[in-house]
Amino acid sequence: MIVETLRVFVTAAEQSNFSRAAELLNLSQPGVSLHIRNLENEFGTKLMVRSPKLVKLTEAGAILYHRAKEILASYEAAKQDIFRLHDRVTGPLHIGASFTIGEYVLPRLLAEFAEQYPQVEMDLTIGNTEEIVQSIRESKLDLALVEGEVTVTDLIITSYMRDEMILVAASSHPLSSLRIVETGLLHDQVWVLRENGSGTRAFSDQFIQQADLRMKRSYVFNSSQGVKEAVSAGLGIAILSRLVVRRELEAGEMTEIPMKGIRLDRTFSLIRTPDQVPTMAVQAFVEKLLAKD
Repeated sequence: MIVETLRVFVTAAEQSNFSRAAELLNLSQPGVSLHIRNLENEFGTKLMVRSPKLVKLTEAGAILYHRAKEILASYEAAKQDIFRLHDRVTGPLHIGASFTIGEYVLPRLLAEFAEQYPQVEMDLTIGNTEEIVQSIRESKLDLALVEGEVTVTDLIITSYMRDEMILVAASSHPLSSLRIVETGLLHDQVWVLRENGSGTRAFSDQFIQQADLRMKRSYVFNSSQGVKEAVSAGLGIAILSRLVVRRELEAGEMTEIPMKGIRLDRTFSLIRTPDQVPTMAVQAFVEKLLAKD
């Protein structure tokens, strides 16, 4: 079908690489090459300049790329209109999520959604907030769910949930013995932080900066699990979502440190592109997500 060939062409153009395009489309690299070759034969001109490391569009290829995007969008819109006639929720759903949401919020929601709509083929990409925002920009995802403040103007951002952040330490940490902690007692502490680009890291940095805290030193981990393990082992203190440390708090592996007069929370946000033609699967998932508020 010509639509499939155009989809291969657009993916190869956006990835600038046949191997990456083949991986995304679950095709072989020769299969991608065959689709491109068939298009070039049909139009009687070269559409792409290939090199071992890079694929670039020719002038004719750039024209076809823009028209192909319009054709694919129209095809998807027509398909969804037909599905609506039969009230069918089906097809692929590509979701991106930052670590806290992807690991601690989405699994239960996805299980409920899969039971309700078994014909939807879901996949989940988890990364830090910066990575997920970039993926939605590149149209690799249908929608994205991230934590913390996202200040962009080229995407549609909808807040859907508040997330409570808390300061935690090992049960053996000196601060854990105090009923309430003044901000001044947080000077010269060892902090355990997430990596740059993480929504949790941005929140921690903002708190430390606003409180004008001196840090004795800091350690950086690229996952919430790593931060939790380090805190539990007594390496230092950290700010994490209550969702992330709920089980460790219940098991007594770490302690919440209540701070005087301070409540920490942030927003979970749904991100979409403004030009997206939402499928029935996307619409159904968004409705379920917002109903959870």
